[in-house]
Amino acid sequence: MGHSHADGGDAGHPVGARTRLLLGLLVAPFIVATAIGLVILWPKDANPPAPDFIGPPAELHDASVTRVERRPCAGTAESQGVVCQQATARLSGGPEAGSQVGLEVSEGIGSPVLHPGDRIVIGRVAGETSRAGGEAGDTAAAGAGGWYFADYQRRAPLLVLGACFALAVVVLGRWRGVFALAGLAVSLVVLVRFVLPAILAGSNPVWVAVVGSAVVMFAALYLAHGINARTTTAVLGTMGALLLTGLLAWAFVEATRLTGMASEEAGFVQAAVQRVSLRGLLLGGIVIGSLGVLDDVTVTQASAVWELHQANPVYGTRRLFSAGLRIGRDHIASTVNTLVFAYAGASLPLLVLFTLSNRHIGDVLTGETIAQELVRTLVGSIGLVAAVPLTTALAAFVAAREAPASSS
Repeated sequence: MGHSHADGGDAGHPVGARTRLLLGLLVAPFIVATAIGLVILWPKDANPPAPDFIGPPAELHDASVTRVERRPCAGTAESQGVVCQQATARLSGGPEAGSQVGLEVSEGIGSPVLHPGDRIVIGRVAGETSRAGGEAGDTAAAGAGGWYFADYQRRAPLLVLGACFALAVVVLGRWRGVFALAGLAVSLVVLVRFVLPAILAGSNPVWVAVVGSAVVMFAALYLAHGINARTTTAVLGTMGALLLTGLLAWAFVEATRLTGMASEEAGFVQAAVQRVSLRGLLLGGIVIGSLGVLDDVTVTQASAVWELHQANPVYGTRRLFSAGLRIGRDHIASTVNTLVFAYAGASLPLLVLFTLSNRHIGDVLTGETIAQELVRTLVGSIGLVAAVPLTTALAAFVAAREAPASSS
């Protein structure tokens, strides 16, 4: 456990050989179990076929709006007063690049308002063909060829935002920031190439979530913080809290008889892939959702204990634990509040609807839609609280046994 990145870890203050061996023996079974689980659960087909009722993939093309007129919608008389946006758009790519097509967009609350120059994404109904070429004046009539508005193009601004994020991380974090971004890339690959395909292939979502979370944890923590005793204590603290979270999630999902059918998306998943357990999907989601917050807490606690030890080398295990726990209490007090308001913010439209329905608060909280999120939030919070003393105790034990620095 002696290796570390250039600006972090305990390379300058290595722990003793016996402590390194103990940490290695503690973390090795988790690494081996994760590797075995990855081999067993790895999906044979990373791209399973879509169910028949979903239909073929949509045919989408980038385009730019060249003209917009407000005219009666197709199939309606002018006297009816039903007005639509009759737009002409020029295709930006594909075999018909440069061609102009017509499409119709309704007007009303929530409908997009198109303007010339807007960069949009348009789709074509399967089996339809469009009239291509020519000037704007002789393009196909609005909607001819089955073209429809699908979305706005967002690739460019999202790439700029992503670049700004990466730049901010690297400028502040330097090499550690670079490795943190590498860990993020690994996390996305694990999610897209392992977790989702394995669930679709029929593997148990809970086991897939546990193995996937473990892979992400090892990659993200060791890449960002180096292979050293400090990071290993955070890894062990995270793994212990994650196991507790999984057990509590299973117990309370069973106790509250949650089915996992609280959303429309769950219904679509059940119809599309009947072999997927929605309850298992709920449990797996709780495990994966807890990982990011647990990583934050355990790394912070391990780092705090090490900094306390370096500032006060005479502190023993007990004093390091007490001081680190005081820091952890402040962290927990703010993080738990963050979890609750993060859910409230994400579900604000749903909460507004419940308020308008004038339902009793007890009925709202115990209904499956809200109860599912309560279980998710409270179980995750308990795991978060448990991670603090667990990681702090382990970090204090290891830091107090740092090998003394050699005199120059």
